[in-house]
Amino acid sequence: MSGKLMRAVQYDSYGGGADGLKHVEVPVPTPNNDEVLIKLEATSLNPLDVRFQKGVARPFVPRKFPVIPCIDVAGEVVEVGSNVVKFKAGDKVVALLNTIIGGGLAEYAVAKESLTVQRPEEVSAAEGAGLPIAALTAHKALVDIAGIKLDGSGPRMNILVTAASGGVGHYAVQLAKLGNTHVTGTCGARNIEFVKSLGADEVLDYKTPQGATLKSPSGKKYDVVVHCTRDIAWSTFEINLSDTGKVIDLTPGPISMCTYVWKKLTFSKKQLLPLILIPKEDKELKLLVKLVKEGKLKTMFDSKHPLSKAQDAWAKSLDGHATGKIIVEI
Repeated sequence: MSGKLMRAVQYDSYGGGADGLKHVEVPVPTPNNDEVLIKLEATSLNPLDVRFQKGVARPFVPRKFPVIPCIDVAGEVVEVGSNVVKFKAGDKVVALLNTIIGGGLAEYAVAKESLTVQRPEEVSAAEGAGLPIAALTAHKALVDIAGIKLDGSGPRMNILVTAASGGVGHYAVQLAKLGNTHVTGTCGARNIEFVKSLGADEVLDYKTPQGATLKSPSGKKYDVVVHCTRDIAWSTFEINLSDTGKVIDLTPGPISMCTYVWKKLTFSKKQLLPLILIPKEDKELKLLVKLVKEGKLKTMFDSKHPLSKAQDAWAKSLDGHATGKIIVEI
């Protein structure tokens, strides 16, 4: 597709919020030997996308300006690199784009073959696009770190999911309930019934006195906390943990890292574990797509926006109170 132009949305400096996004026409990217070119049908926004615009990872992400943001996509393969063997033109796929380069708010994007998976007809583009960062993060926390078995086997565990109505949180509740677990979620009052509908056994309104303490209504101590938000002190978690309880921090900052080191140095049985997702293969994403196909996992939508209204989607993400996933349909 050399020389063809596509519609895209980009920003050319740090800051600027939704007003910093510009609609442009740029050349369709060309896939490298190990990449596929995807005609995009849907892209999902993650909090990290807007944080990158704010400069949280400068000077490493974005690598250069202008940048087309977002990395969670779904669409149809239209061209494959010379070394690609798993895909052909016409395949429907879900993919995770290069974090540093981005490319999701556009009509076309390139993705590594190793981070692209087939999307069955039972899984819509929007459902698939919601998965990569958010659901992979929830899966890594619960399965790889907490050791939950998604077939329901394994010892009984008490799980707390903070910000349980958000992008990662709503997947975490559902995945946790596939295991042998009792799940408590936190959210705002307007989302209590939503979180219950995901399978949570009990829900705390984080703005109430009891919710602020994180104390389980049933008096349970948490074996694992999947911490999807910020600004909760370690002391608040610590008194609610079981003797060997873990807090898995999905948005670790300097204080979290210091707590992590201190707990290691003092051989504490209660641990704070920072999680930074660096996907390298497609195994987990294939599993998540399969769970959606089987009806065991659902992508819930806060809102859907056409590419022409990408600024509205960006503003929703900046607000920080999305219920489920924000989707841009191409």
